[in-house]
Amino acid sequence: MKKDIERLKKEFAQTPDLIIKEIKINTLHKIYVVFLETLCSQDKINNYILKSITNINSLKDIKKDIPGGNVKVFDNYDQCENYLYNGFTLIFDKTNIYAIETKGELTRSISTNETEPALKGPKNAFVENYQTNLGMIKRRIRSHNLKTQNLNIGRISSTQVGILYLDGIVKNKLVNRVYNSLKDIDIDLLSDVDNLVGYLSDKSHFPTVITTERPDRCAEALCEGKIVIICDESPFALILPAFFIDFINPFTDKYSKGLNINFTKLIRFFCFFLSATIPALYIAIINYNQEAIPTSLVINFAIQREGVPFPAVVECLIMLVICEILRESDLRFPSKYGSAISILGALVLGDAAVSAGLVSPIMIIITAFTYISSLIFTEPEIGNALRNYRFLFLTMSAFMGLYGLFVTLLFFLVNLVNTSSVGYPYMFPASPYDESYFKEFLIKKKNKKRSPMLSDNLTKEN
Repeated sequence: MKKDIERLKKEFAQTPDLIIKEIKINTLHKIYVVFLETLCSQDKINNYILKSITNINSLKDIKKDIPGGNVKVFDNYDQCENYLYNGFTLIFDKTNIYAIETKGELTRSISTNETEPALKGPKNAFVENYQTNLGMIKRRIRSHNLKTQNLNIGRISSTQVGILYLDGIVKNKLVNRVYNSLKDIDIDLLSDVDNLVGYLSDKSHFPTVITTERPDRCAEALCEGKIVIICDESPFALILPAFFIDFINPFTDKYSKGLNINFTKLIRFFCFFLSATIPALYIAIINYNQEAIPTSLVINFAIQREGVPFPAVVECLIMLVICEILRESDLRFPSKYGSAISILGALVLGDAAVSAGLVSPIMIIITAFTYISSLIFTEPEIGNALRNYRFLFLTMSAFMGLYGLFVTLLFFLVNLVNTSSVGYPYMFPASPYDESYFKEFLIKKKNKKRSPMLSDNLTKEN
């Protein structure tokens, strides 16, 4: 015991929040109580441990003598550091080391969802506490089939990560693939669940992992045969596999009436392709394919561009880059006034540019329509992917007109089809076609069957 205490003092030499108390049980017996005061609750230590110790004469069975909710017994010193940094108080006896959970409340209370807001549905969101997040999912899935595989990732941080799945529904090969991918991660620090995305996602511009703050979305995904990953100190969770349709049609659609939301789904698909191609389409028509639109419209465009010193493609590039700068500033500014500054900047710059004759009014309309269409998608990675392909479409249209636009569109579709998420095709359920998943997520329609690609249990219980 004394050797362990001396080693502890040496290793934590410059750690002032480490508290070591020597307590005499009787004339022949003394113990040491060790804890990190920054991670532990002083009230719990006083009530559970110190008061109980002063009222006993021996520590023959500490699990009975100390009313702690979570008591561990071990004799290996190497486990001490892990328990201390997880909010446990250690009691060093002659032969054993006891760890009693005395975590302090270092996390915020449950709040409303901010990144995935919805008019209807539950409002609670994940917080930076592993057990709280796990509890919010278990409140929705009250079944012993909800299984959790725990890992500690990070050589220094040793952050707790949980893989959640529904036994009997999920396919075992998916669980094994995700577990092996996480087990092989070798990093110093894991500070957020998003740090795992790079190890689980496919090399693609489009997101292949869903990041969510909604427990209800995680519960729904688990029931479909997907996997949820939660991480300590992270207010978000990951859902795997993720498909293209999951980002186009948000989860909150399930809280709306089917006949009304189906039209909105079509609008989203239209906006997705429009946001990527409309600047390129304008450049192709202006520079190469004037016959594709009525002559009166071509004349109107030419009149508006009179006096503009730049070619149409340079004019378009300038406006797109300015909008990207405004978009980035909106993301970085505090939420209370970030949008107001971006709108003010767009109005001032747009009006000043037209008045100075640097850009044409039609280019302002094209640019505004492009970015308004992209704002429908709340996932930032979808916006980033659209931006990359938007400039690729624009470049090809500047050199080859509509022909270049359609060649790039073909490349774009082929790339989407070849993308995968943990081995599952990204364009599922369109390619390969799956009727059950197609009905439930592409069009809002009642469905009593699960997808055979995701689940071994195809029938949903009523």
